[in-house]
This record gives sequence, C-alpha cells and structure tokens, in this order.
Amino acid sequence: MSLIDPRAIIDPSAVLAADVEVGPWSIVGAGVEIGEGTVIGPHVILKGPTRIGKHNRIYQFSSVGEDTPDMKYKGEETRLVIGDHNIIREGVTIHRGTVQDRAETTLGDHNLVMAYAHIGHDSVIGNHCILVNNTALAGHVHVDDWAILSGFTLVHQYCHIGAHSFSGMGTAIGKDVPAFVTVFGNPAEARSMNFEGMRRRGFSEDAIHALRRAYKTVYRQGLTVEQALTELTEPATLFPEVAVFRDSIQASTRGITR
Repeated sequence: MSLIDPRAIIDPSAVLAADVEVGPWSIVGAGVEIGEGTVIGPHVILKGPTRIGKHNRIYQFSSVGEDTPDMKYKGEETRLVIGDHNIIREGVTIHRGTVQDRAETTLGDHNLVMAYAHIGHDSVIGNHCILVNNTALAGHVHVDDWAILSGFTLVHQYCHIGAHSFSGMGTAIGKDVPAFVTVFGNPAEARSMNFEGMRRRGFSEDAIHALRRAYKTVYRQGLTVEQALTELTEPATLFPEVAVFRDSIQASTRGITR
C-alpha cells in the first residue's frame, strides 16, 4: 500500500524516503527532499530547494519553503533546511532565505511550531524551541535552543532571542533578548528569568541562584551594560550558565531588552 495519497502531486525531481507519508491534495515541489519517517498531512505545500529531515510531521494548510516577500528577493536560488523530529502545526508559513544574507532559513531539531506561526527568511531556529500560535518572526531572526515564544509574539528583523528565554503572550520584541530572560509587553520589557523552565530542564539550584544574582546585576543595580558585564566576569568563570547569559549580552548588536 502506497504511503503517498494518489490525490497528492509530487514533482518528479522531489526525493522522498521510502516511508514518507503524503496526504491528499498536498503538493511537493521541485527540489524538495524529505527524510525517513516524516508525515506530510493534507493540503500542505512544500516548495524547494528545501531539505526536510527525519521524523517530522507537517500539518494541513502549511506552506513550507515558499519564496520570501522581501523586496530584495529577485528569484535567486535559496534554501530552507529543516532538521529532525519537528512538529509543524496547521497553517504555518516558513520562507526560504535571501542571497543578501545566509541564502538559507534553518529550523533545527525537536521544535514545536504551533498553528499559524510564521518564520521569515534567513531566520535560524535552534533546537527544542516552541513557537506558540500566531508567533511571527521577521527576517534574519535567530532563536537559540529551548526558547519559548508565547502566542502572538512578534519579533523584529535581526533580533536575537537567547537560549532558555521566554516571552509572554502578545509580546513585541524589538531588541535582543538575553539568554534565560523572560520578557513581556509591547514594547517588550525584561521582567525576570525563566526559572521554572530551568528547573524543569534540571538546572541545579546553585546555577539558578547564580543566574538570579546575575540578572539583578544587569537589570536592578543601575549599571550600564558595560559595567554589568564587568561585574559578571568572576561569576561567569564559576558557572557556565552565567557565562551563557553574559555572552548573549556581549554578542548583542541591537541592544538588549531592558
């Protein structure tokens, strides 16, 4: 029994592993590669060049690998690369890159992209991230591992969302969010750290306590960013987690959410 519904349209140049499932009325275009164990639901459009890894599931009405609407895009060949074990829910849109940047949009492994979320061109999503319903990432956005963006979060182009960070629903992010930081509001403001998420992921109480002190150094002592980073030098040598927090601030190009 074929795992590809006879009502699906598969371009002859598409490369599908033997056990890939494709539902009715889905279109798999030229230059699409799909790895083993992946399930494509009904009414999905996949456009290449796109490489989709193993054991992903893409739900109905999603558009994956389409051209970007960026005005600079003139039809150059760009890519979308999706890793393994991702869940892409209903109505998600993911665009390929532009030659002005990476020429590639990247989604890592074990991510959950919930209904009607959008991932813009040249964005890079790490691993174990959650994009809740209607989250929208503009082009050139980077989201590090284990970040959670709650429903209707909006992220401005070129922003960097740090590892283990969290945004509340309806947050509008226009600056970089450091690792572990929780932000809320429009415009986004830093409120605390994602301590509950850390505990769920097995962070030690000593590391959490060190991060709590580091957060206060940056956000509660009235220091400039440069002064705060200097204060974090010693704790960063003692706790790798603090080093991640510090490094995410040092790497910021747009300024951090305060």
